[in-house]
Amino acid sequence: MTFQIALSGISAATSDLNATANNIANVNTTGFKQSRAEFADMFANSSYGVAATATGIGVRTSRIAQQFTQGPINTTGNALDLAISGEGFFTLSDNGATVYSRAGAFGTDKDGYVVNASAQKLQVFPPVDNGTFDTARTVDLQISTSTNPPSATTNVEANINLPATATAPLTAPFDPNDATSYNHTTAVTIYDSLGAAHQQTMYFVKSATANTWDVQVQIDGLAAGSGTITYSDTGTLLTPANGDIALPAFTPTNGSAVMNLTVNVSDTTQYGDAFSINNLAQDGYATGRLTTVEITAEGVVQARYTNGQATPLGQIALARFPNAQGLQQLGDTSWGATFAAGQPIAGTAGSSNFGAIQPGALEGSNVDMTAQLV
Repeated sequence: MTFQIALSGISAATSDLNATANNIANVNTTGFKQSRAEFADMFANSSYGVAATATGIGVRTSRIAQQFTQGPINTTGNALDLAISGEGFFTLSDNGATVYSRAGAFGTDKDGYVVNASAQKLQVFPPVDNGTFDTARTVDLQISTSTNPPSATTNVEANINLPATATAPLTAPFDPNDATSYNHTTAVTIYDSLGAAHQQTMYFVKSATANTWDVQVQIDGLAAGSGTITYSDTGTLLTPANGDIALPAFTPTNGSAVMNLTVNVSDTTQYGDAFSINNLAQDGYATGRLTTVEITAEGVVQARYTNGQATPLGQIALARFPNAQGLQQLGDTSWGATFAAGQPIAGTAGSSNFGAIQPGALEGSNVDMTAQLV
């Protein structure tokens, strides 16, 4: 019996050394969480109780407990390197099986899916039309290199001050080729349904009627409609009441769809004696090529294109567990859900009980080398 008790101690010590050796071996493993050996004594008893002189029969390793403390976060500069600062695990798909990890060293495969070194695909909540994300399901995050489709201009917003001291032009009627037939002009680039650019020019002609202006619009040198603007004696807009000047349908000659345009002048004024353009904007854009992929602290992944558009691709799905120490270690710095860990709780970065995501960084191992050697 004495030898068996001694052997149990040697076996327990070996387990402790093995846990320590494994920690030291993974001191530089991204997202690794150290373990520690925990022990319990063994005591023999019977249904009649234990004698007052009975001794224990040795020691056993009760468990190898994982320590999910925060590891150091190291900046890498790689856009697809992700670190979680706080609670939570990345949700990954391993050929359809869901696994969890704190290692955020991601890249893309040949099909554009965001994967780790084990080809496990990062899971995100897909975007929906209202600008939010469907947190009831997850999908594989895929970054497409296809072009961003164009969008035709439907509205031009003019924030312009027209001079209150202006007088009617010397020449009438309006002629875009005669600068004496209008007071001021400005232009903005608009886009058709094919993404082709057109120049929309607006000519402002002071009417003989007080506080009244005519707006003549041309697209690519062709007449495209007109409207009348009136102001109060304090220089604020009176008509059109909603600020919209609807133009007749314009048909480009390149085969694109008919353009139905509105010029919004609700922000125009008639003050002072200087013509000034504060802002001139339109809501269309041309075809765009992918330039960068950005990830926010909330885990929102968006693709940016050369046309200035940003398209959301999804929001990174995080998970946490009531008992993280109950997770099953699967290797490759990943864990599997178990009954002991409890049901996974899905969520997003920055929400209740979930940490923030730091892009361009990796969480290092939480192994303290000095403590392990001691």
